[in-house]
This record gives sequence, C-alpha cells and structure tokens, in this order.
Amino acid sequence: MPSSKLEIFEAALNRAAEDFKAIPKSKTIKLISNLDADGITAASIMIKVLERENLAYSLCILHQLKDEDAKGLSEENYEIYIFCDLGSGQLKSLNQHFKGKKIFILDHHEIQGKPDENIIHLNPHGFGFDDFSEVSAAGVCFFFARAVDRNNEDLAYLAIIGAIGDVQEKNGFKGLNKLIIDAAVNTGKIRIEKGLKLFGLQTRSIIKLLEYSSDLPIPGVTGSESGAVQFLKRLNIEPVERKGRWRTFHDLSDDEKKRLIAGIVMKRQTSGVKNPEDVFTNVYILEEEKPGHFRDAKEFSTLLNSCGRMNNVSLGIGSCLGDKKQRTKAIASLMDYKKEIVSSMNWYKEHCSMEKSDRIIKGSNYIIINAKNNVLSTMIGTIASMISKNNEIAENIFVLSMARNPDNTTKVSLRVSGNPEGVDLKSIVSELVERVGGEAGGHQMAAGAIIDTEQEDKFIEEAKALFESLKFDYNQKL
Repeated sequence: MPSSKLEIFEAALNRAAEDFKAIPKSKTIKLISNLDADGITAASIMIKVLERENLAYSLCILHQLKDEDAKGLSEENYEIYIFCDLGSGQLKSLNQHFKGKKIFILDHHEIQGKPDENIIHLNPHGFGFDDFSEVSAAGVCFFFARAVDRNNEDLAYLAIIGAIGDVQEKNGFKGLNKLIIDAAVNTGKIRIEKGLKLFGLQTRSIIKLLEYSSDLPIPGVTGSESGAVQFLKRLNIEPVERKGRWRTFHDLSDDEKKRLIAGIVMKRQTSGVKNPEDVFTNVYILEEEKPGHFRDAKEFSTLLNSCGRMNNVSLGIGSCLGDKKQRTKAIASLMDYKKEIVSSMNWYKEHCSMEKSDRIIKGSNYIIINAKNNVLSTMIGTIASMISKNNEIAENIFVLSMARNPDNTTKVSLRVSGNPEGVDLKSIVSELVERVGGEAGGHQMAAGAIIDTEQEDKFIEEAKALFESLKFDYNQKL
C-alpha cells in the first residue's frame, strides 16, 4: 500500500486521538455499536480504551441506526457520542440531530454524505482504502485505540476476531488487516498455524466436524452422520472415549490426526474432487485461552455473532473482556442459537418440499424466502448465508430472505451462492429500497435492508423483476 495513504490515515487518527484525550474526566460518553461480531469487538475495544482513560460511559447496541434511533439518542443527556460500526451511512441524520454535540464515528461502511464540523469521522474509505476486505470496524477502533495510547496495541486480537466475523479472512489478511494481525502476533496474543478447513476443531466432536464439513467437501461424508462414522471406522479412529465422551480433533493422537488428514485427501481424490489436497487453512489461536470456545478466533467470532443474534450482546462483550460468568452464559446462548438455526432451517426445508408455497419463491437465478414471523429477524441473515453456501444450490443464485421485526418493519437480507466477481449486493438492495422505500446497508457480498412490513409484497415483486433482469458479467459490477 502507498505509504502516503497510510500516513494520511494515521495523521487523522492522531488528530482524533488528541481530541479524545482532551475530553474532561467528568464527562460520561455514550457508546453506540452494532450487534454482530464486528460491532461487539469494536465496542469491546472502545470499552477497554475508555476504562484505561478513566472515562465513564453508557453503552447502547443497535441492529441498525435508523433516523428515529439517531433522533432518540440525540435527545439523551450526553455531550459526547462514539459510534462504532455505524454512522458512515447515516451522516444526514447525525448532522441533523446532533448539532452542538461532539461525535466520533469509527466505521468502515460506505460513506453517504459529508459530516458537519462537530463530527470526527474515521472511515478508511475516506482515505482511499476501498476494499471491504481490508479492515473491519473493530480494526478502525484498534487503530484509533493505538493512536490514543501505544499500549493499546495489545487489543489487536479483538480486531482480528471482528474481521473474521465480518468474513474478511481469506486464508490470510491483506491491507490494514495485515498490519493488525502482525500486531496481534507481535504482542503474543495470536499464533497462526495451519489446520484443516473444518469449523469447530476446538469444540465439535469428530463426527460432527466431518458431517458439517461444508468448507471442505468430503463425498459420502459431508452431510451424513452415518457416512462420518463409517469413514472414521475405516481409518481405525474411535470417535468415542472409553468413558462415553465424544472425542474432538484435539483428543486425537498425532498418528490419528495424520491418518485422518491422509484419509480425507484420499477420499476426495478417489471421488474426483478438484484439488483434493487443498484441505488446509490458517487457524488463529488465541495464546492466552484454554482449549474450548475462545481458543480459535473463528469459533470466538461465531460465538459473538450468536450472542448478537440472540439479543445477548452483553454476554458477547463480557466474553471479549474475559468475564468468566458471562462466558459461561455466552456458551449457553450459543447452544440456543444453534437450536434456533435448526428450527429455522427445518421451517425452510418444510416449505421447500411443498408443491406450492407462497413463502419460498424460486426463479431461474433467485430464491426469495418470506419467513414473516416464523424466523427471528436477527437470524434471517444467518439463514440466507447458510442456504447460499449449501452445496445443493447452483452457483450465482441470489438468496433473498425476509423476516418481521416487532415494530411493523421487515428485515431483508441478500446473499449470493458461489463467489461471483463483480457482484455488488449492496447496490442491488439500495436500488430495491429506492423503488419501495426503507433503509439499506451492508457490504458488497452481504447486504440487507429494513422496509415497512406493508411493503413486503411490492418489495418481492420488484426483487423478482430486478433479479430476472440481471446477468452476471464478471468484468463489471451489476
């Protein structure tokens, strides 16, 4: 990256840090963040900074920053506000409602509008870092924290968990994220090692590890519990200990691990899988954590995401801050989250199997799911992601999912199967919102919106027409 671009960004960070350090200790700061893993880690970094600077704060977590939310927050009795993972797309509202208040925005979403003079706006997009895979909101908070005090470099590991939660890890990091992972390794918080492309190496039983191996397809094993059991038997690997406890990957001996890896490669090879030996990826180990849900950064980020989706954000923040009681409750919340996923996916499969269902609409290049009140609105994005990653779905299929909020609005999520180049889901959702009304947000490969529930049918019809008009061109954006 050009040093000048980074230097300009760092200069802005330093100016913002000086403004922050000038805040009187008598002031209480209102901290607002998003409820996903990136938002939770961003808030946790800022909480650490505020506590280290002996500044009091009040925390608010939002699913989305709507105009009415901005208005309500501005009417609270605070003079200083910090927005994490929110704000860049709502500058018009913040300009309008927060006159006379001091605002810090630490975000990485698309910038819409220009901030007034009372707003300190730190967003890498404004400094020429255009790629959404370069840094998350937690990463922006980390750079700000480090500008406030160099000792805050020890918080880099939280920014990495946030970046992973924002799907910015692609067998390594690039751009600003590369600087963050280097800091996390240098401070001894994270160790990078090569491991199997299997999610849950720390916590899942070997059988479930293989059965749910969607990121590492193993023909005859992936998606089949009995297939996983037979596969292990043939490798002479016992999945259960003598005391009846299911074994995890880390319970295996070195010899068993080697046999398992060799068996996976051989099974993929004999089944004609492309690049059968491509079974390894980077694993980010949190050095100070014991084996379990908090040891692997990818598992940690999933747990934080589950806390947000189950409206237990405080448990996620407590987990980031190392609170043992909160961590125990967070693991229980993760179990509830998994049950909710099973229930939601069962609902989806049931309606898919119906000869005709008004809840599942399929076209040549799209699937539209209108769950209404049958799936939690905080879960609908997760469900869309799972469906889009299902091996049974062809590539380049848009997956639009909808579920209702309690306030007569509907949450919309958009994903696409495969990994098509040049597709910008955020622009697609924004165009639909322009036609129907509502508020759009998200990224190039994961976007969403909030619309009035009474507009659901119109939104679906507009989406169908738009999807049918789109043709994939890998050299330009849709």
